Amino acid sequence: MLVIFGGLPGSGKTTIARALARRLGAVHVRVDAIEQAIRASGDPSSDIGPAGYVVAYGVAEDNLTLGRMVIADSVNPLTITREAWLAVAARSGVIAAEVEVICSDKSEHRRRVETRKTDVEGLIKPTWQEVVERIYDDWGQRPIIVDTAARGVPEIVEALIVKLRTERLLPI
Repeated sequence: MLVIFGGLPGSGKTTIARALARRLGAVHVRVDAIEQAIRASGDPSSDIGPAGYVVAYGVAEDNLTLGRMVIADSVNPLTITREAWLAVAARSGVIAAEVEVICSDKSEHRRRVETRKTDVEGLIKPTWQEVVERIYDDWGQRPIIVDTAARGVPEIVEALIVKLRTERLLPI
């Protein structure tokens, strides 16, 4: 199975994705870490374009074909990136579940963006202004919505597992 996370920076998606991967024994593929590794390998000021996503698709596909569950963690802002993740699942012959992580409390979301520390050496986090101005396509009706504004990580992860099982995306 491929669980495809997306959401604005500071929404809590990496925290939830990591906790879910840990709980399920899944591979966690984080685009931020891949993009920063690419920057560190060359000119850090250069625009790496879609390279981080393309590498993540390959890493995810390799692990899926080995029979591993993969949790894909990225902002995933565009329809084209979401379709590319779904294509990875299709090529690998696995089920895909899309999860959009939001923080419905805008004050809390802003606080997170402005106060969080990076856990990826050299990664520069976006400002609140950059987050609110980011191009972010509507997901439509497809994803499972996870709101991190009012619930803690363990509760969110358990509810997400129940939802995935209810929709028969995870074995019981």
